[in-house]
Amino acid sequence: MKWQGRRQSDNVEDRRGMSSGGKTLVGGGIIGIIILLVNVFGGENAQFITPVLEQMQGSQSNQTEAAAPLSKEDEEMGNFVRVNLADNEDIWGKIFAENGMTYKNPKLVLFRGSVETACGGATSASGPFYCPGDQKVYMDLAFFEELKTRFGAKGGDFAISYVIAHEIGHHIQTLLGTSSKMRKAQEGKSEAQANKLSVALELQADFYAGVWAHYNDKNLDTGDIDEALSAANAVGDDAIQSKMQGRVVPDSFTHGTSEQRIYWFKKGYSTGDIKQGDTFSEIR
Repeated sequence: MKWQGRRQSDNVEDRRGMSSGGKTLVGGGIIGIIILLVNVFGGENAQFITPVLEQMQGSQSNQTEAAAPLSKEDEEMGNFVRVNLADNEDIWGKIFAENGMTYKNPKLVLFRGSVETACGGATSASGPFYCPGDQKVYMDLAFFEELKTRFGAKGGDFAISYVIAHEIGHHIQTLLGTSSKMRKAQEGKSEAQANKLSVALELQADFYAGVWAHYNDKNLDTGDIDEALSAANAVGDDAIQSKMQGRVVPDSFTHGTSEQRIYWFKKGYSTGDIKQGDTFSEIR
């Protein structure tokens, strides 16, 4: 993506140089990997799983990770994230205004290892996530190396752009009231029925990421969309389950298949029309 020399958002909180405050940092091991897979691209429920992880790793719970200075590469990645967030602010601000609404900019928090949020504590193992309680996106950029090396995605900077846009999609759902309506609709449903609603929410966030890419097309490089599609393919529920357990259980899907995630991103990208993102009507 063409990003050097462009506007950077002031709504980024860079906590990467801060101490982890004595919390156990989870970057490897089967427990961390499982939690990463469960929560990847929409781990806003990570706060409910993190306490379980910490209990299981209780013998290591008093370890402290010292703060590390930011390298030149770290600084560059921070600037790249700020440009991406600025693009989301500009594009969604315009879309909301055209539809008679006011867009409220979210914050994006960069961290290492672990972080405290209004939704509770979380670790890097949770993957990038959005917390509606404080309307902030949380990201440990080490996740993207995991995405490439463990899950087979192509990598590249636009994989980061896609994830940011997906999590901003959850912010849009919060502003529009979609998330709260979905949670209410889940009440009294079976696990399989509730999971289908969760899938619809996640696919809509993918659709919104595609809409963002549509309006940011002038800044994209050749191959950027392929990087986004590769990331979407790698984190489909069917791809993850097949890799981790050797079988696929559709009723347990919470984020959608690789095919669905690719389809909805591409639909948002090709149409640029937020009115065509009714995943709830199509995912039954």
